[in-house]
Amino acid sequence: EVQLAESGGGLVQAGKSMKLSCSTSGFTFSNYAVGWFREAPGKEREGVACILSTDGSTYYSESLKGRFTISRDKNTVYLQMNNLKPEDTALYYCAADSRPGTLVRSIVSPTPSPEIGFLEYWGQGTQVTVSS
Repeated sequence: EVQLAESGGGLVQAGKSMKLSCSTSGFTFSNYAVGWFREAPGKEREGVACILSTDGSTYYSESLKGRFTISRDKNTVYLQMNNLKPEDTALYYCAADSRPGTLVRSIVSPTPSPEIGFLEYWGQGTQVTVSS
């Protein structure tokens, strides 16, 4: 059974940092790309960052590049978030897909991509709340 489990969310003050973890199991990690997405109240789910298993290439939403960093260690993918802002408040999800191109497009699209709805596996999400 494929499982993705996010952790590390919580309440943080603006300007601070937070690191999320996505622990994966039930699939061959080397065959999948893994990404982070977020969904704020009243907004569509949007891409944040992804990492490819083939060569470790990373891709980011243009608006978040520079503040967020994705990394991996064995079967866990991390999202380091720095200089957090109240507008970063959202439910953060990780997703895995065997089609790296689909995942990359869902991340780099300047508007929420319809391909997000077709990604193969999702976690339950972890809430991040940034107070001003």
